[in-house]
Order: sequence, then C-alpha cells, then structure tokens
Amino acid sequence: MLDLGRLDLEEIATALEDQTDYEHRWLINPQTGEIVFWTTDGGIDGHTPIDLDDLDLVGIDPLPSYVWYQDMADFAERISDAAAGRRLARAIQGKGAFRRFKNKLHEEYPHLLPAWYAFRDVRAKRRAIEWLVDNSLVDDETGERFVAEHRDPDLP
Repeated sequence: MLDLGRLDLEEIATALEDQTDYEHRWLINPQTGEIVFWTTDGGIDGHTPIDLDDLDLVGIDPLPSYVWYQDMADFAERISDAAAGRRLARAIQGKGAFRRFKNKLHEEYPHLLPAWYAFRDVRAKRRAIEWLVDNSLVDDETGERFVAEHRDPDLP
C-alpha cells in the first residue's frame, strides 16, 4: 500500500479529470506513488518512445465528464444566492457547459470563485482517494478516514 502523505492527490485528480483525446496517458508507479505522463512519441521521459505494456505502471483513466459536471450542478444548487444559482444552473445546460460555467463565475460572480475552487478541489481529492482504494493502492480504512475528514465545504 502507498503512503498517503507521499501522494500528490491534486495530480491524480488532474489525471482523472483529463478528457483530452491526445495520444497520452497518466500513470502511477504502484510502489512509489510517483505520477508520470506518457505520450506515444515521447514515452515517459519526453524523448524515448516506449510501449505501455513494457512499463510496470498503473494507468489512471479519466472519469466520465458527467462526474465533474455534477460538481457544477451541486454548487449551483447549494449556494445561498438563489439568483446566482439559477443563472449558473442555466449556464451548464447543453454543450459547452464547463466553459460557460467558468465564464459566468469569472464575469458575474467572482466573489464565488474561492468557494467554487474549495468545493471542486475537495471533491477532486476525494475522487483521487476513491480511485486509489479501488485500485488497491491505498487501503479501505485510510480511504474511508480521508473521505470522512474531507467533506464538502460550507458554501456562501
């Protein structure tokens, strides 16, 4: 099992969120917890192509976009400013929801940005822990304790 204190949960969360279709993969070393970025033409060092099957690393596949979409929907629903919540909820309807949500926050509700980032970040780290547990890289007890200690923050 990996030591939770040595893991970069933000980097694992970034890998879980990465929806790009480029020829790359995020990987984790199951012995050390080191995260590496592999590309078809540059391998893991950026220069030496290597086949993924030749690496003793675990691939970090992205979670479906609806998982991350739900964070925006929950945030819009839970903020106390009902008008802002309705506008943010409308912004995430249809294609381009992520961009519109971000733009709406930055342009019309910049005071909500710190709350959004705190909300999004705690959920992303919990997903990283859940992924580590699901892949037997962190034990269940450690994962459950982390999730219990990292609840959604209070929203304005």
